[in-house]
Amino acid sequence: MANQAATSFNGNIKKALAGLRRIDLEGLRWRVFDAKGQVLGRLASQIATVVQGKDKPIYTPNRDDGDMCIVLNAKDVCVTGRKLTDKFYRWHTGYIGHLKERSLKDQLTKDPTEVIRKAVLRMLPRNKLRDDRDRKLRIFVGNEHPFGDRPLEPYVMPPRTVREMRPRARRALIRAQKKEEQQQQGPNVKRGKKREVEAEVTA
Repeated sequence: MANQAATSFNGNIKKALAGLRRIDLEGLRWRVFDAKGQVLGRLASQIATVVQGKDKPIYTPNRDDGDMCIVLNAKDVCVTGRKLTDKFYRWHTGYIGHLKERSLKDQLTKDPTEVIRKAVLRMLPRNKLRDDRDRKLRIFVGNEHPFGDRPLEPYVMPPRTVREMRPRARRALIRAQKKEEQQQQGPNVKRGKKREVEAEVTA
């Protein structure tokens, strides 16, 4: 079964199975995250919680009781605001003046799996368990993976609570909608509250 699942996988099988022997898989659950349409930070926080085992009642900070996490459709992850162009990943080569940077948009084009991996790893504590938790995280660009023979459990993301719009932003939105309606009706429409009241009285 494992060989069949591995042969049906078209990606880099060596990278997908790297370090799997160093993980004690006994008693671990295989959780599947679908990144399609999910916000990057919210998805990464849920993955970090499961990788650390914080969703279990037996959680202990000095033990690695987290589950295996398989993330699919990494190329379809979403971000809010202007992060595609304003967020940068920076690193230094070690040579003088060689500070490199790459925008989030370019990184998603080059390797979208690294975007989710960096987001999750930067939410984990910097200790000796970090490498082991990193090995439990398997990220794939599409929806194909070589773990079809494992007892997979799809992870259901919690519902997103949308914050109410602030009064100033709500007033600006209403003004923009009224202005758009007036432009659609034509330039001959009377404007102003007094004229609207006069028109109602005459009618």
